[in-house]
Amino acid sequence: MEATEPALEWLRLSERYGRMADEELLELSRQSLQLTDIARQVLASEMSVRRLTAPSEEEPASPPALPGSSSRYGEDRELVELSTVWSLRDALAAERLLDRAGIPFFLGPEKARRVDPGKLNFAEGVAIEVMQVGLPWARQALAHFRPLDQPPRNHEEQEPVGVRCPRCRSADIIFDRLVAGAGKSAPSEDPDYAWRCDSCQHEWCDQGLPSDECP
Repeated sequence: MEATEPALEWLRLSERYGRMADEELLELSRQSLQLTDIARQVLASEMSVRRLTAPSEEEPASPPALPGSSSRYGEDRELVELSTVWSLRDALAAERLLDRAGIPFFLGPEKARRVDPGKLNFAEGVAIEVMQVGLPWARQALAHFRPLDQPPRNHEEQEPVGVRCPRCRSADIIFDRLVAGAGKSAPSEDPDYAWRCDSCQHEWCDQGLPSDECP
């Protein structure tokens, strides 16, 4: 448990500072000497993201990194994809669950921290990302989350042409034989494929598109 406490503190402070206004962060930076090492690092990171600069006359020296922790905390803060939503209602549902669990999250390529219908493109799917350190809790928070809207089917996912009988439209078709070179002007041309419908016994040939009766 002791090994996870610094990471949990980092997560808690990241969420807290992330919700503060720029003016509040600047004011807090003037009191940075009173903060813990982790708090100073989180504050410096948040100000760097926002491109804020502490007043130079009171700017404290950079706090020393915790022993052996700089790379570990960098990995803890890496964003990983938790889920993808395709509608506003699913995004709002996931937002409520993560807020209830106190897990900070980021939406889409803009890394938005709140659901904003005007900035999120649900047609292409919106990724929900969380920091690596919060992933186990985020997964637990969304354990029972079931998106109501699914991604639109791509053209490639639609039913291929020729998988149904051209006469009765039944899907119960059987590959009968390969009609190599039948009706072709040159042997190198693609062969036809002979099919038989198991429902109406209709037979036909094609090359991926419905064609005439087999020769």
